[in-house]
Amino acid sequence: MNSIAIIGAGQAGLQLALGLQANGYAVTLVSDRTPEQILAGRIMSTQALFHDACTTERQQGLNFWEAACPPIEGIALSVPHPELAGQKALAFSARLDRPAYSVDQRLKFAGWLSEFEKRGGTVVLENADVQTAERLSAVHDLTLIATGKGELGQLFEHDAERSPYSAPQRHLALAYLKNVAPRPDHSAVSFNLIPGVGEVFLLPGLTTSEDGGTQPYENVLIEAVPGGPLDVFAGVRDPQQHLALMQDLLRRFLPWEYERTQHAELTDAQATLTGRVTPGVRRPVATLPSGREVLGLGDTLVLNDPLTGQGAGSAAKAAAIYLERILWRGERPFDRAWMIGTFEEYWSYARFVTDWTNALLAPPPPHVLEVLGAAQTRPGMAHAFVNAFNHPPQFFPWLGDPQAAARFVEQHGVA
Repeated sequence: MNSIAIIGAGQAGLQLALGLQANGYAVTLVSDRTPEQILAGRIMSTQALFHDACTTERQQGLNFWEAACPPIEGIALSVPHPELAGQKALAFSARLDRPAYSVDQRLKFAGWLSEFEKRGGTVVLENADVQTAERLSAVHDLTLIATGKGELGQLFEHDAERSPYSAPQRHLALAYLKNVAPRPDHSAVSFNLIPGVGEVFLLPGLTTSEDGGTQPYENVLIEAVPGGPLDVFAGVRDPQQHLALMQDLLRRFLPWEYERTQHAELTDAQATLTGRVTPGVRRPVATLPSGREVLGLGDTLVLNDPLTGQGAGSAAKAAAIYLERILWRGERPFDRAWMIGTFEEYWSYARFVTDWTNALLAPPPPHVLEVLGAAQTRPGMAHAFVNAFNHPPQFFPWLGDPQAAARFVEQHGVA
């Protein structure tokens, strides 16, 4: 049985490590933190997983928190009116066919890392660098890099053809809040699009509680166009100031969301995060100074803005594809052709996520606005749009093709 090393203990690295371990592989996993340090650390993401991504966890028996996690039952899109304060220029919602879930990655990654150790896996605690990759690749049949940070990420060549952006397109601010009023009708990702200004998302999830258990909470993510009126979090370190700024922005731009959050509190002292992402794609195989080759995994290779809520789900799907490819490979060597083929199989799905996310970062063209407008009075269209979040290839071809968009509208008839 082949031995495999995975550097990086996030969604993709941990899920793949546990999957390989369950199939009898000897796996060495490198993490920069212990489970206790992860639990006590700062929040990392909104980490929504739609149904297909959840299925990859269920198939491995890793959905430890699903029963306790508040389900995300739909998606509601709103565009505030540019002239009438407090009014919406566009709004529609629909239910997901099957719920999505958001489990605080501190809870999940700490739990999965503990489980991997409990099942006999080898965990190496260190801030991995190129020397780590050299050391592990010398004694393992396959070494995977599941972290894009630092010099390990820089090993992988930038794929300019697949990467239209060279700088962050949004500045991000996230908070985990408790005491948020529920939405009417059903729970949902509240997707608020403010043209030229940015986007604001609210979605329910499950996080840790002070007594060591769990509690429901609401993610609030602000995606600010750089230099615009939502871009006010630079240099903010105090969590209460972060919350106050967030509530002020909601009051000014999205009063219906402020109503829900006006009495909210942070879930814990580490429940705020700011950052920015430069979307991009890297080539899948890197050559170490020794000449040995390593394969990238997850957002090491495909990094998208969190605008479309696909980061954690894409990582889960990458882990599932890599697991299947490794199992099929059997005892044959993991050569360069196999590595490239493995990534390209993932890319055949991930390219739709990337194209969709990159399209949403730009101002929407007229045919997309027509689709969104039509979805307000065509429940079938709203349902199709919302459920494509589970499988983004369903946004195509209409997203990039005005004629296909017109057919999409026509197909769903008149309200």
